[in-house]
Amino acid sequence: MFRMMENRRHFLQVVGATSIVPALLARADEVSEKRRLYKTLKIGMVNVPGSLTDKFKAAQAAGFDGIEMDAPGMDVAATQKAIAESGFPVDGSVCSTHWQIRHTSPDAAQRAKALADLKTAIRDTHAVGGHTVLLVVGHGNDGPEEEIWPRSIENISQALPLAAELGIYIAIENVWNNFLYVHNGPNDQTAAKFVKYVDELNSPWVGMQFDIGNHWKYGDPAQWIRDLGKRIVKLDVKGFSRAENKFTKIGEGDIRWNEVRQALTDIQYTGWVAAEVGGGGPDRLAEVSANMDKAFGLG
Repeated sequence: MFRMMENRRHFLQVVGATSIVPALLARADEVSEKRRLYKTLKIGMVNVPGSLTDKFKAAQAAGFDGIEMDAPGMDVAATQKAIAESGFPVDGSVCSTHWQIRHTSPDAAQRAKALADLKTAIRDTHAVGGHTVLLVVGHGNDGPEEEIWPRSIENISQALPLAAELGIYIAIENVWNNFLYVHNGPNDQTAAKFVKYVDELNSPWVGMQFDIGNHWKYGDPAQWIRDLGKRIVKLDVKGFSRAENKFTKIGEGDIRWNEVRQALTDIQYTGWVAAEVGGGGPDRLAEVSANMDKAFGLG
């Protein structure tokens, strides 16, 4: 309930900031009454010509409820304009530099830049009414775990006062970055290290943007969902086939979606789920939306 109140609060903030017509509020109420999951996608998936408003309208027409932007690099004024013209909200952003400029880096100057970029993403996301900044915290290649763990914790912690002030979640994604799991390890790994890492940051404004497909290769996503529990503030989704050792379309592969759905029910998750797959034009966006409906039992 707290998560939904926060999401609603940010949604109202962007309405006030961009003078969106009252119909947008009515649509938000209608959506909230229908279901507990809200579909979003990455802006880079929307491959349609025209303005940012045209892209927002294309995602909306495909059945999505919101969209994630990239920051730093987002044109805040243009994004506010697109929200107002389309009646389509931005629910969050992806920190656009986190793979190249990392909080785990042994270079203090790079860590300072990573912190500055995270703060920019937080500010820009707040300015357009979003509520999460997806963050890859670093890479295991930057050093042994006993070094990069505290190094990244110390760096990210410096962004927490701003996140708290603006009410933006720093949403850590589980990715193939050789950190907090064993990359060439077995398929029965647990979420224990992610739990410990998030808890060590010790803030209600830090959680997981849990990617359901990313670690099916290494563990059971349903069990990870239960282990992460309240730490999950958002979801990412893609498909994966253990049998073929490759990512797939959402709903394809061999992820046990019925178990995933049950786990989400068990932790009483209510919030956004973001598609992170290959995008395209209107037909492909509609396909992704329909695949999400099937995987999560929406419709």
